[in-house]
Amino acid sequence: MTQSLTSTEINHLRRMLELEKKDITHRIEENDHHGLEQSLRFQTGELSSIDNHPGDVATDLYYRSMDISLLEHDNLQLERIEAALTQINEGTYGSCNICGEAIAYDRLVAVPATRYCKEHSPRQNVSNDRPVEEQLLMPPFGRTSLDERDDQNGFDGEDAWQIVEQWGTSNSPAMAEGNQIESYNEMAIEADDEIEGCVESLESFIAADIEGYPIGIIRNRHYLKYMETGEGVDSFSEQDTALQDDH
Repeated sequence: MTQSLTSTEINHLRRMLELEKKDITHRIEENDHHGLEQSLRFQTGELSSIDNHPGDVATDLYYRSMDISLLEHDNLQLERIEAALTQINEGTYGSCNICGEAIAYDRLVAVPATRYCKEHSPRQNVSNDRPVEEQLLMPPFGRTSLDERDDQNGFDGEDAWQIVEQWGTSNSPAMAEGNQIESYNEMAIEADDEIEGCVESLESFIAADIEGYPIGIIRNRHYLKYMETGEGVDSFSEQDTALQDDH
C-alpha cells in the first residue's frame, strides 16, 4: 500500500492525536475517573444511607452509571489514539483496515483515530430494531385501543385514560400537543371532538323537555362549530329563531 499522505499532513495529524490524548488523560485524572470515587457513602460518612436517603441513593446510582459509561468511552478512545500513533511510527497510518485503500485526508482530519475509510466505516446504517414493548404501546393505548376498528364502539383504553385525565395531569397548556391551547380544559385528548353524554354533537345543543320534545337551542360552542362547518341545514337557523321566540 502506497502512503498518500505527505510528511506535513502526517505531522499535523500526529499533533492532533497527541493533543486529544493529552486532553482525555487530563480529563480522567482531574475528574477522579469521572467521579467514580465520589459515592454517597463517602460523602455522608454513613455505613448505609439506604434507610435515610433513598432518593439520593437513586441519584447517586444514576450518576455512577453515567460515570462508568464516560470512563469506558474515554478509555476506548485512548486505545484508538494509541493504535493510530503506533501506525504513524510504523508507516502504516492512513489505510483502511478492510479494503487497504488510503483514507481521505479530510476524513482523517475529522476523525484522526479512524481505521476505516468512509465506505467501510462500521455502524453506518441505523438499526430498525425497536424495543419489544412498542408492540403493546402502538397504536396509542396499546391493544386496548378500539378506535381503529370499524366493528367496535365500546369502552377502550383511551376512554379509560380520558376519565382519569379529567382529574388533572402534570402537563400544562405550554406542553400540550395541540396549538393555541389557552386553558387546561382544552388539553384533554380529543377535547374538541368528543362530547360527554352525547353521540352526535346535535344532541349537545338541542334542548328537550321531559317527554323528549324540542323546546329550544343552546348556542354553545358545539352549536357554533356545527353551523360553521356547514353541517346545519339552511332552515336550521330559522328553526332556531322560531324556538327562541316560542320560549
